[in-house]
Amino acid sequence: MNRERFQQITGRYRDLKIAIVGDFCLDRYLEIDPARSEISIETGLPVHNVVRVRSQPGAAGTILNNLVALGIGEIFAVGFCGEDGEGFELKRALAAQPGVNLEHFVTTPLRRTFVYCKPLVLEAGQPPRELNRLDSKNWTETPEELQRDLASRVAALAGRVDAMILMDQVDIAETGVVSGPVANAARAAVVGRPDLLVLADSRRGVQHFPPLGFKMNAAELAKLSGSATESLQAVQAQAAELATKNGQPVFVTLAEQGIVGAAPGRPAEHIPSYPVRGPIDIVGAGDATMANLTAALAGGADIPEAMQLAMTGASLVIHQLGTTGTASVAQLAELLEEGVMRSE
Repeated sequence: MNRERFQQITGRYRDLKIAIVGDFCLDRYLEIDPARSEISIETGLPVHNVVRVRSQPGAAGTILNNLVALGIGEIFAVGFCGEDGEGFELKRALAAQPGVNLEHFVTTPLRRTFVYCKPLVLEAGQPPRELNRLDSKNWTETPEELQRDLASRVAALAGRVDAMILMDQVDIAETGVVSGPVANAARAAVVGRPDLLVLADSRRGVQHFPPLGFKMNAAELAKLSGSATESLQAVQAQAAELATKNGQPVFVTLAEQGIVGAAPGRPAEHIPSYPVRGPIDIVGAGDATMANLTAALAGGADIPEAMQLAMTGASLVIHQLGTTGTASVAQLAELLEEGVMRSE
């Protein structure tokens, strides 16, 4: 990709409208100073003294953070939080982001706010060290009335956006935002508007989704296809077959080997990842990949161009320690200049 093409694609970002439908959580970091450790008089157990608390949108919110960093014009958050303090923090963090539209983000007494609470030990001269997380989740099925409400919001946005992302982050099916009715509403949107880009991802694999565009890893592809993906060629063949079957693009991330992508009726293509340039934290790499794939495709990129931008974004994010990072257009350009982008 040369500089002119990069600028052409990313120059369209400010005019794009993208919806993120999924499980928004609060990433709450508790920064611990080990120099202030003590023993509790009451329990006799070690005390981790928190010297700073910082919160930011996580899970689907991490994709949103990356779209904000890319300068997307308007980002619709479709999801829910509880009527609790964590929900207040999450909505405040979302509302503080430029371009974020919360008219379809629901505050409900029927659910609690999804939280990843991350104790983080910060020691001079050492990388941040995360202790056991303290998570808050919903363990029961999302009430039907809330499922129907969210599905109607997906339908309402189908004609207003250039692309839609579905992010299913929950461990137990039907306990989050992307329930069956919501996924089916996204499929109906694609059927009614074939030019609409919809990419879906789930931590449990995409086999429960209707035919949509997919982002997954190699293990999820093997589970879906029922056969092992032992070689790059096998991944490419299966990705191409699935894209043609669904009539939608398919992307398969391969960790240090990069990414494979296929458009319907076309052979799959492969883009390698960047070499590691120092200590890394892979948390957030998949979300950066999803954000960059969606933005690039909505901005007119072809499959290889979108994957190249996605791998650039993921490389930038994994080298940000102690946080779930993002990558701006300027940062993408800088790394591309170092590696592959040439002026003509």
